[in-house]
Amino acid sequence: MPHKYVGKVVEIVYLDRLGKVTQRNIEIHRIYNGKIHSTCLHSGAPRTFSEENVLAFRPIRTARTA
Repeated sequence: MPHKYVGKVVEIVYLDRLGKVTQRNIEIHRIYNGKIHSTCLHSGAPRTFSEENVLAFRPIRTARTA
């Protein structure tokens, strides 16, 4: 299901390796071998998430300027 969000900004609910549930806004760049390669919109840093640990996806709108 997350493949339809490649190139889009989404809000995810994620279960980290310590069992903590977090909510993040990310821009998904690609999904490869079960890993979601993205940019965190809060920090601007690149992030990689395990596809199987994403509990929910929700597309969000962002204001983009030309």
